[in-house]
Amino acid sequence: MLAIGFRFLAGRYHANPWGRHVNEADIEWPPAPWRICRALISTWYHKADHQQFTFGQLEILIDVLSETQPVYELPPAVHAHTRHYMPQWKGNTSLVFDAFARVDPQAELVMAWPELELTNDASMLLDDLLHKLGYLGRAESWVEARRLPDEELPETFQCQPGENPVDTDTGEIVGEVVRLLAPQSHQTYQRWRQGFVDAEISEQKGKKKKLLQQTSPESLTRALCLDTSELQKAGWSQPPAGIFVNYLRPVDCLRPKLARPKTRTRPVTTARFMLVGKPLPRIEDAIRIGERFRAALMGKAKYVLGGEGNIPPELSGHDLGQGNRHGHAFFLPEDVDADGRIDHLLLHAPNGLSAQAQKVLARFKLLRGKQGQEWRVVLEGCGNVNDFIADSYYAGESLVWQTVTPYLRPWHLKKKPPEREQIELFVRKECRLRGLPEPERIEFQTEITVHGKSRRAIHFHRFRNKRGLAQPDTRGCFLRLHFAQPLNGPLALGFGCHFGLGLFCRTTGTG
Repeated sequence: MLAIGFRFLAGRYHANPWGRHVNEADIEWPPAPWRICRALISTWYHKADHQQFTFGQLEILIDVLSETQPVYELPPAVHAHTRHYMPQWKGNTSLVFDAFARVDPQAELVMAWPELELTNDASMLLDDLLHKLGYLGRAESWVEARRLPDEELPETFQCQPGENPVDTDTGEIVGEVVRLLAPQSHQTYQRWRQGFVDAEISEQKGKKKKLLQQTSPESLTRALCLDTSELQKAGWSQPPAGIFVNYLRPVDCLRPKLARPKTRTRPVTTARFMLVGKPLPRIEDAIRIGERFRAALMGKAKYVLGGEGNIPPELSGHDLGQGNRHGHAFFLPEDVDADGRIDHLLLHAPNGLSAQAQKVLARFKLLRGKQGQEWRVVLEGCGNVNDFIADSYYAGESLVWQTVTPYLRPWHLKKKPPEREQIELFVRKECRLRGLPEPERIEFQTEITVHGKSRRAIHFHRFRNKRGLAQPDTRGCFLRLHFAQPLNGPLALGFGCHFGLGLFCRTTGTG
């Protein structure tokens, strides 16, 4: 798949649709394929190194892009305009409308060709042109464009070619039809041109024949270079190399969103997701799923917020300062129905989730496994951790907390005292460092029960997927912690605790 991301740096996109008068105050949304191809051609003429990238290479790129119609993922936008009384040479003024789409400068519009794969040469040329592309549409529509890697691709594209805005089965309105100008495929254009030359141009004479020849060149790329005034002078009502394609875009994609009054008083610290798919991952693979959970959110954050530098620190765990004591996100897989399969994901950031982080979580829809598995992800809600007590055994308070996944000590053993005594000291030390009460009593267990089966620590995957990471403990153990006063969860301790190891659930024990 080829995908291009566009960010409008000034927060505005100015572009008038083909065939519409500027004072109709309409806006071309999304940007038409015709406009994108012409922008790439213009950039090649003005900014590319013609010795490194020849016109022949440009023609190949444009021909490939014209083969199929792209799809779009649109950021939230608002259709707006300003009105100006512009002076005229006669001395009076004329009312002029300036329409534009107002967008978040950090949000990215994605244009993708799902079936298209470029050659290395075409990819290098496209990357060079996108890097040098300064604006799209009017000159004040400053743009930053890039080719997107696979891990940053959106799960769905809500603007695609289509004719029917109504679902014939349910009667539901599924979108609105917008007409976009696109280049014909180069094969279609060649067939049309040959027929046009034989049937029309051969019968013309003089100036008319010359104009028609000039506005129907052999190359599709050269046809895209033609200026609108040249086409109109030759009598064309639309570019001969172009076709209009109907797209279905979301009905509200250019409507302002109503501001809702803030009613929440407690800080948002926790989000819970349901995992959907067959088969669901095993609880023994909790560390693998926890790591994939984080990696997927990092990719989504880069896409939604416009780059790695904008990822909220409470999600990435980076740039938090020395005073941070595990206040950033824990990515905790959960088996709610005790069938041995992970059916929920709990994200808990004790220091809170910012509005930007919540924006990312709301757009998180798909989790991919290392071996190509895919699970749909459904956000059940964001809120304070206490909002999830009824649904999650990780939330709430209890005197007794039992390991769900093996606890791996975070520090290396010394020669003395015995290993179990050192592990107890490690657990108490971790609790002190996090400001938690120390357990009154710590029980060691050789095994736990998972869906009716006895499981030892060796049955669980216990290794991080991170090169060069020193791991003090590779065996792990199961613990049962007893506290003098009820302790609030979630509780995860030891090595890999942010990704599903050393994970505890509350029990009904009395201590």
